[in-house]
Amino acid sequence: MLQAIKAFALLGGDWILYILIGLSLWCLAVIWDRFFLFRSKARDSELLGNQVPELFAKGQIQPILKLVENATSPEGIILKEGISNLSLEREGLESLLESVKIREKLALEKNLLVLGTLGNNAPFIGLFGTVLGIIKAFNDLAIAGTSGPSIVMRGVSEALVATAMGLLIAIPAVASYNYFQGQIKRSMLNAERLACLLLAFRQKKKR
Repeated sequence: MLQAIKAFALLGGDWILYILIGLSLWCLAVIWDRFFLFRSKARDSELLGNQVPELFAKGQIQPILKLVENATSPEGIILKEGISNLSLEREGLESLLESVKIREKLALEKNLLVLGTLGNNAPFIGLFGTVLGIIKAFNDLAIAGTSGPSIVMRGVSEALVATAMGLLIAIPAVASYNYFQGQIKRSMLNAERLACLLLAFRQKKKR
């Protein structure tokens, strides 16, 4: 068992770099996907956030229905579901709106766990590759004897690439994760505001 562990350690950290390259591509794919998703919904969210409160204040429901007919943002989808079920009792409508909000939030958060996980763990994966590379470098030095100090220096230099690669993945992953979480929070708060306005409008109509 001990010999197997030593043999594994002496493999070096080059194979870790291939794992990190794969993880970096995965990270970029998630960032790309989420960025264009949020970008596609941003205009719709802004439009609804600006126009719907005024239309509710005027008691005009038909223009709102027209606005949300082809909506893709969480705000639009939640309003569409709510307006379609205005005949429900208040408690039932509130539960429906909450259910739709949870569904839309889960859709927005899709794959964001990947960014959070890579942001937290990519540096450790890189450090693991560096440690393995240093172990191999010192083993090579022991084999070469005093005539080969350049071997260990070259090995250490190559090993540090893994740590740099891990940080290169982690920094944009964390930044993107925080950005997208901020976008989700903003979208959900806006959806909550419009849902409250819808409930207030329903209450006003019932009087």
